[in-house]
Amino acid sequence: MTKKKMATTLSVEDKYKLYESSVQCHEADIEFITKEFQRLRGREPHDFREDFGGTAAMACDWVKEGPTKKAWAIDLDPEPIAYGKKYHFTRLNKEEQTRMQYIQGNVLDKFDFKSDITVAFNFSYFCFKKRQQLLEYFKKAYAGLKDDGVFFIDLFGGTECFQPMVEKTKHEGHTYFWDCDSYNPLTGEVLYYIHFKKDGVKHKQVFTYDWRMWHPVELREILEEAGFKDTVIYWEGDDEDGTGDGNFHPSEDEENCESWVTYICALK
Repeated sequence: MTKKKMATTLSVEDKYKLYESSVQCHEADIEFITKEFQRLRGREPHDFREDFGGTAAMACDWVKEGPTKKAWAIDLDPEPIAYGKKYHFTRLNKEEQTRMQYIQGNVLDKFDFKSDITVAFNFSYFCFKKRQQLLEYFKKAYAGLKDDGVFFIDLFGGTECFQPMVEKTKHEGHTYFWDCDSYNPLTGEVLYYIHFKKDGVKHKQVFTYDWRMWHPVELREILEEAGFKDTVIYWEGDDEDGTGDGNFHPSEDEENCESWVTYICALK
């Protein structure tokens, strides 16, 4: 008789390592926002703020870009901050560490610094389910930028994102599962989970996302209401097989598809 393998709880280290290796590509994000800032503002960005920063891997990568680069990462949760300090902050040299700061705090708070670029990536602001809450956050993001600062957010959509389904992606050493558990079409609320399978054991609901799905038109209107002078939306190009090619361009008219991820840039 074959014994079933019992699921075990992932360690804090394992769950963040698996998450970062599955969904994040900071090099591409930094290249994109730097290029677009230079195109829109005609100068190089130096000061970077990562809202909902989690482990702050991106902020740590930012300061490694050069001696003029400075970064702050803000998050409420002490767990990913502790992980980030142990595994990302320590890979910076002593001089780079002086230009990188973790802040355990609320993105709705007021801070005594201003950035060239602020980002809210990984759809983190979807935690704000009410329009007034999201408007308040966008106003705080606006206030935290320099006079010619730029705010970047990412978002996703498409027909598949509203359907209960599990998307499986194999990576070296593990499998990643993106699980749309439920969607309420009357409120826009969704419940997503991330599961992992490693060494033959599936770890369920390692991360839970209780969100509201926001539409690009809503977001652009709220950003403008928050004070931003203009917004630019970016669409991803296609490979020959119809999948995304990783190259984003400004656009105002595209065909819907099963799944898409895009950026919105808001200019102060």
